Amino acid sequence: MTANSIERTPSAYDFPLLIKHLLHTPLAHAPQQEIIYRDVSRHDYRTFNQRLKRLANGLKSIGVKHGDTVGVMDWDSHRYLESFFAVPMMGAVLHTINIRLSPEQILYTINHAADDVLLVHTDFLPILEAIKDGIETVKRIILLTDDGNARPTTSIDIADEYEAMLKASSDDFEFPDFDENTRATTFYTTGTTGAPKGVYFSHRQIMLHTLSGMATFGFSPEKHRFHRADVYMPLTPMFHVHAWGLPYIATTMGVKQVYPGRYAPDTLLGLIEKEGVTFSHCVPTILHMLLSFPTSKDVDLSKWKVVIGGAAFPKGLARAALNRGIDVFAGYGMSETCPLLTIAHVKPEMMIDDDDMDGQINIRTKAGLPVPLVDLRIVDDEMRDLPHDGKHTGEIVVRAAWLTQGYLKDAPNSEQLWRGGFLHTGDIGSIDPDGYLQVTDRIKDVIKTGGEWISSLEIEDIISQHPAVSEVAVIGVKDEKWSERPLPLIVLKSEHAGKVTEDDIKQHVKGYADKGTLSVWAIPEKVVFVEAIDKTSVGKIDKKLLRQKYE
Repeated sequence: MTANSIERTPSAYDFPLLIKHLLHTPLAHAPQQEIIYRDVSRHDYRTFNQRLKRLANGLKSIGVKHGDTVGVMDWDSHRYLESFFAVPMMGAVLHTINIRLSPEQILYTINHAADDVLLVHTDFLPILEAIKDGIETVKRIILLTDDGNARPTTSIDIADEYEAMLKASSDDFEFPDFDENTRATTFYTTGTTGAPKGVYFSHRQIMLHTLSGMATFGFSPEKHRFHRADVYMPLTPMFHVHAWGLPYIATTMGVKQVYPGRYAPDTLLGLIEKEGVTFSHCVPTILHMLLSFPTSKDVDLSKWKVVIGGAAFPKGLARAALNRGIDVFAGYGMSETCPLLTIAHVKPEMMIDDDDMDGQINIRTKAGLPVPLVDLRIVDDEMRDLPHDGKHTGEIVVRAAWLTQGYLKDAPNSEQLWRGGFLHTGDIGSIDPDGYLQVTDRIKDVIKTGGEWISSLEIEDIISQHPAVSEVAVIGVKDEKWSERPLPLIVLKSEHAGKVTEDDIKQHVKGYADKGTLSVWAIPEKVVFVEAIDKTSVGKIDKKLLRQKYE
């Protein structure tokens, strides 16, 4: 087929999809809007733009050039937001280091990403002290402090302090044009066995993810929206999938942004109240932590919209949030997908009354509808499409403009990820006649018992609705007779501790089985009440560890 490419006059500007172009809108529409870091820093978008240029000049002065990699170890801050922009806008690669990994894993990711420069908060100097002899490529380390005058005692060779470097640098910097397919970011996912796997995204991918995200949150006529009058505060760590890409969206829109630093419930609730935060996103455990905190009841959360992702959204938690007036709804994606794939917006034509709590919860806790530019399928083992009847389940496979094109320096796993030309999520799901995706489990977390496949997420969802249950995780444990059996691990609400028995939980689950909404094989034979449930570095329930502990 002969290409029919457009003709370009020699003087025409071939507009590349580069992160730097996201700044045109906020600087034109809302230059006076604020970016806030706790009680430490408060400045407008004009100053933000100047600081980006100073940061670029400062990094250039210590040798950072196009193609180099800059690693960041910081709490969620204005500095992190500046790194999201200035580093890739120079043509360098931003490596957002997962500070919650073990020191050995952090060392692995620094070396595997071949970081040239590290920006490190003082809180994480002890980690560097422990691994410094194993670091292979880092040439300079810049210290990040909340008090620019504080210089901790350390054996680490510090090249400069962040604010001092910016103060000494010019705000005259021209961010260059280059190929939009240039790698912009790298980070590591630990969702699979073995060493962390590096995923990476180009300028073009981040730009298209940002534009699709803005369109998605503008779809709904009333609820679930993210618009210019909102006040944004991320509750997903910025090292985790660019904080789900929302800082790029928020900056493009020119909204007021609030960065909370380390996640402490009293600090987060205080910022929500003081700064008027109206839009956030987090994993279920963070929302649960905030709603369970003693002073939470004294904070008005009725203007807060929260996207829940990273794990299944329990109906019990959704009910608790809706009862507080929070506009909660689920989203779905993964590290490899940048991450946005679906959002659980309630369609206007569904006419679900606000007073219909069960109807609202049923839609809001689904994975949702595919966002623009996402081609999402559920398939069988032969990659054949399954009916969208809400009953047939298969693996979720996707194509979109922003999916990682592989794992960094890992060809075999990259091919496995993309077998058949679609990215394989490793999740099992169904799609109902209205087009909503429901994730029923991870392939590795499905429980095979009595000849049937049982969803651990479905059992968790039902148990979460028991009024005494605060948190629940369900794992499969080996059984000589039935291959596996479901084992619920339950944290009770404090007022119910010691008052609820295993049999109470079993009867609660049996009630759903008696109604035909759940297989009888899902009724557990044993229930374990625990003080806490183990989580991963990003706050998800760590079922791999739980299986090891309770096997």
